[in-house]
Amino acid sequence: MSDKVYYSMREAQQMTGLPASTLRYWEQQFDELNPRKDGHGNRYYTEANLDIVRRIKYLRDEMHITRIDAIRNELRQGTKQVDVRLKAADLLAQVRSELAALRARL
Repeated sequence: MSDKVYYSMREAQQMTGLPASTLRYWEQQFDELNPRKDGHGNRYYTEANLDIVRRIKYLRDEMHITRIDAIRNELRQGTKQVDVRLKAADLLAQVRSELAALRARL
């Protein structure tokens, strides 16, 4: 995790693996996702914004919840089970990345 407060759209894309069009679409669909915009319309995401994006992505990709209203409902409920699974998935991805780096060194 970085000490940065705001991340550009490009950084948000890299951190989430999502295209800008998806981030902009989700911003329209989910009130919880509200990145800051400057006078030119450039978006700046906070870590809290990126956490919401990661939750939406997890619900869509891992839980196979594809309807927007169903995802909205899950976000509102803030189920602990989803939070725990999401944290576990993030931790496993981090471990996988570290193992790949170790393997490359060998």
